[in-house]
Amino acid sequence: MSKQYQITKSFNHFEWIDICKPDKEELKKIAEAYQLDYFQIKDSLQPGHLPKIEIHDRYTFIVLRAFTANFKTGASTVPELSNKIAFFFNNEKLITIHSTPFSFLNIQDKPFTSVEDLLLHIIFKMVNSYEQPFEELDTKISELEKVIFLKDYTKVSIENLYFLKAQARITKKLLQIFQNVVNQIQVKDEQRTAQQNIKDHLLSLILSYDEVLEDANNLLNSYHSVNAQKNNDVMKLLTVFSAFFLPLTFIAGIYGMNFDYMPELEWHFGYFATLTVMLVIAIIIFLWFKRKKIL
Repeated sequence: MSKQYQITKSFNHFEWIDICKPDKEELKKIAEAYQLDYFQIKDSLQPGHLPKIEIHDRYTFIVLRAFTANFKTGASTVPELSNKIAFFFNNEKLITIHSTPFSFLNIQDKPFTSVEDLLLHIIFKMVNSYEQPFEELDTKISELEKVIFLKDYTKVSIENLYFLKAQARITKKLLQIFQNVVNQIQVKDEQRTAQQNIKDHLLSLILSYDEVLEDANNLLNSYHSVNAQKNNDVMKLLTVFSAFFLPLTFIAGIYGMNFDYMPELEWHFGYFATLTVMLVIAIIIFLWFKRKKIL
């Protein structure tokens, strides 16, 4: 469980208040103390809230999500894959509210010149949190491809492929909403370069996750194709065995009938003649399969 805390840091031209996991009473106090909309503060702690931006006369309200999950746990929803930070800011003050501690918020005496400078720094760190998951997904897809095509495809679970696809799809959508919010943030001219750097980084990640999602879809289709091919091979083998033994079983069935008058049963070489006929039929079927390139 994350611990509750409130940290206030003063810089030359602004103040930063970082609040982790406040309860309802604290939310009301924060709303009153800093003249914030109480319902927006409640939004900041709702686990599944997607990124958004609301611009008011006195401040701007932003919700963004950083990637915090471990793919090995099978996470496949927005709250499972990420946690959010709510930002309330104007020129004099930045307030961050979140329910999970983030290591990149532990800022030690860095010389931030303005609220926007600190805000963009935190947002950049949040965008960076999506890099490692992309590398993990990309590596996992490469490993699964090798297993499916070069080793034993039965060792690959269809459940793992589903979670792989779901994780790539949801993360990509989350980044696209993240990008839409960042594009709407208004900053001063001196911060435009830093904001553009974040935009470029987001675009690069979205394209990377798009590629991973396409690879995951192709991998799932390949798994189904290989599985279907293996099933076809089994059916083909059973069909070949049936083609060999059906006429032989027919002959054996005829001479296994208990009729009183079956003249072939009295022949001296009847047994060997029947075996010879059965062998000839088997050879003919084998040659026909070879000619049709079935075997």
